[in-house]
Amino acid sequence: MPFGYRYGYYFDPTYLLVLIGALISMFASMRVKTTFHKYAQMRSRTNMTGAQAAQRVLNSAGIYDVRIQHVAGDLTDHYNPKNKTLNLSDSVYASTSVAAVGVAAHECGHAIQHQQGYSPLNFRSALVPVANFGSAAAWPLIILGVIFGGAGNIFCQIGIIFFSAAVLFQLVTLPVEFNASSRAVRILGDTGILSEQELPYTRKVLKAAALTYVAGAAAAILQLLRLLLLFGGRDRD
Repeated sequence: MPFGYRYGYYFDPTYLLVLIGALISMFASMRVKTTFHKYAQMRSRTNMTGAQAAQRVLNSAGIYDVRIQHVAGDLTDHYNPKNKTLNLSDSVYASTSVAAVGVAAHECGHAIQHQQGYSPLNFRSALVPVANFGSAAAWPLIILGVIFGGAGNIFCQIGIIFFSAAVLFQLVTLPVEFNASSRAVRILGDTGILSEQELPYTRKVLKAAALTYVAGAAAAILQLLRLLLLFGGRDRD
């Protein structure tokens, strides 16, 4: 029988795990937005835009085949290894702030990882289709298991395994993001794009951004724990 049913039909203590995960994610999201917007008001000494800084970072790493382009949205920045595009958002592409330069350099860090064959990035890329399929198939399988056999049957077990693939993807993402930020700060200092006085502000922005990935991984782990408590054991009915 599912863990929560022991406490009554309407009370499931495992919802606390979901609530904790949601609160952690909300805090991380608020933190990155407030930190970014704080340092988005601070113009960099070189007055370079995010796009210009990205181009210089890529060139300094010997990368000339990555196209930098503008995408809509706020902090929707990302590097696409499939078509080698560096996509910078409205708040980064044309901004000259230390926050924008830091985010642009972070995405360049992913491009450099791609060029150098960084192992965690390759592993994460290989996990993408597995994680996407796992996250999509997990709940339907668990629901089928509950309907046709009760918690703990084979459908539930397979669903949990599939969901675990999505959790693994979240965990592998952490070293990839931390490494990209580390590369960004180092290159920004080495190339003189940001001064020694400006680098600490950029570090704060990138640390706040990294917190969102930590929060995502924590929320996924808590959800997996909930699934194990509810459906991971043998059906006792």
